[in-house]
Amino acid sequence: MNAPLIIRTRGHRLEGIWHSGSPLSMVINSIRGIYVCVPRNMTQAAGFYNTLLAANDTALVIEPLNGYRLKEKMPENIGTYKIPLGQAEILEEGTDLTLVTYGSCVRIAQDAVAQLKDFGVSVELIDVQTLLPFDLNQSILESVKKTNKVLFFDEDVPGGATAYMMQKVVEDQKAFYHLDAEPRTLSAKEHRPAYATDGDYFSNPNAEDVFEIVYQMMHEADAKKFPQLY
Repeated sequence: MNAPLIIRTRGHRLEGIWHSGSPLSMVINSIRGIYVCVPRNMTQAAGFYNTLLAANDTALVIEPLNGYRLKEKMPENIGTYKIPLGQAEILEEGTDLTLVTYGSCVRIAQDAVAQLKDFGVSVELIDVQTLLPFDLNQSILESVKKTNKVLFFDEDVPGGATAYMMQKVVEDQKAFYHLDAEPRTLSAKEHRPAYATDGDYFSNPNAEDVFEIVYQMMHEADAKKFPQLY
């Protein structure tokens, strides 16, 4: 049965009680059988739309709210630029730890990766791009084989989409056999997002949270090379 329908919506991180929720676990567990694309910016969103317009399947594209504010370099082939579904993208190569995320959290992760680099931590940053399907080429597994450590990061509730990604990688892709540290998740807090900017900072994970958990994982692996900072 063909169902060529594209559902365009917006989500991920912004600010306030009506903009900060990111219930991706509810979405992916409610609409199995529909593609779920989570682009990090509007250029990537355009790539998904070009791909989906050439298909006969139903898909949900969740545009990042922050993406409307950002200026990006437009591809010369914007009308034909396509992104294949189910393929994660390595945005930053690294050797110490694999950081897996999507959507607006990618920019936060990039800030943290830059900070960690100053402290001698080499992070491999992966944008999953689509949650359904998820990493069909097992790019995350290949990264974990190299780094032996993995952190799943997003702004859903604890036990939400990060747990889904962890199950896909650790159990389905058998990454468990290549880990020398426990796999970790970083998500939003277990309460409604605060309304104001300062409250939102503490409700949702930020670059400092990513830095702290990654550095702590490296400290546990090699306390001599990565001593406690405070």
